[in-house]
Amino acid sequence: MSSPEVIRAPEVIRAPEDFRARCERARRDGLRVGFVPTMGALHEGHLTLAREARRRVGEGGVVAVSIFVNPTQFGPHEDLARYPRELDADVGRCATAGVDVVFAPSVEAMYPPGDQTRVRVTKVSEPFCGPFRPGHFEGVATVVTRLFVLAGACDAVFGRKDYQQWRVLDRMARDLFLPVEVIGHPTVREADGLAMSSRNRYLSVEDRLRARVVPEALSAAVRAYEGGERDVATLRSIAQAILCERADKVEYADLREPVDLDELPNALAADGRAVLAVAVRIGATRLIDNVVLGEERAPRPS
Repeated sequence: MSSPEVIRAPEVIRAPEDFRARCERARRDGLRVGFVPTMGALHEGHLTLAREARRRVGEGGVVAVSIFVNPTQFGPHEDLARYPRELDADVGRCATAGVDVVFAPSVEAMYPPGDQTRVRVTKVSEPFCGPFRPGHFEGVATVVTRLFVLAGACDAVFGRKDYQQWRVLDRMARDLFLPVEVIGHPTVREADGLAMSSRNRYLSVEDRLRARVVPEALSAAVRAYEGGERDVATLRSIAQAILCERADKVEYADLREPVDLDELPNALAADGRAVLAVAVRIGATRLIDNVVLGEERAPRPS
């Protein structure tokens, strides 16, 4: 009879210079570093990213997760104050996913007195969430640049639920010649098809039922695409019409080229791909989701 697997608590590091030294030591020892930046309130989606980082760096590698609620990516009327902060519970969740290091700095450590530097990625940050969250992607790019500089050469894994964020950060890392491979992992979904998100906890029971309209709208567009529809306006309107049935507000339902998020021609090529991204309000909660037509299957309840 085999003994039960021992779950080892990750090392918790607070100081940026200590995190940098820990990652440098791993590489000196010939180990690869996998990195998952988060804002905490971890759920199975985050843990899936940590397990993907482990797969990429191997059992002997070092997997690090950062937990930092970044103030510069929140607008003046957004939910910074109520964003859940549960470090002890998050460290325990990281342990179950085999994470070696949790980097949990203070705001003062990441934005020291006199801080003046911001990182702005232009074109790819402009569509989708860009007009609705001014300054958001500048805040994201700034903090992730700092995290990447500290982590050094690594495989950084992000969820494709935040598709535009992934593309912004990939563009940023390439433009700044950072020694980081930015990996987009497929969206992890709940049993009802809803993309896993820390914001889902804000949904009431009734709102959670209405939120299913999001994967339903994406699925309808995928089915239309698979049925031969290539007109961009038609594909957009299919998703938009379904979202309007149950969402309190539809901020956008838009199709773009899937790498740099450029505008598309009126019709896709027979084998053309496009990312369909949506953002809605269900009650007081903002939800985003996406699917890449020509690449991903329709989100369906399990």
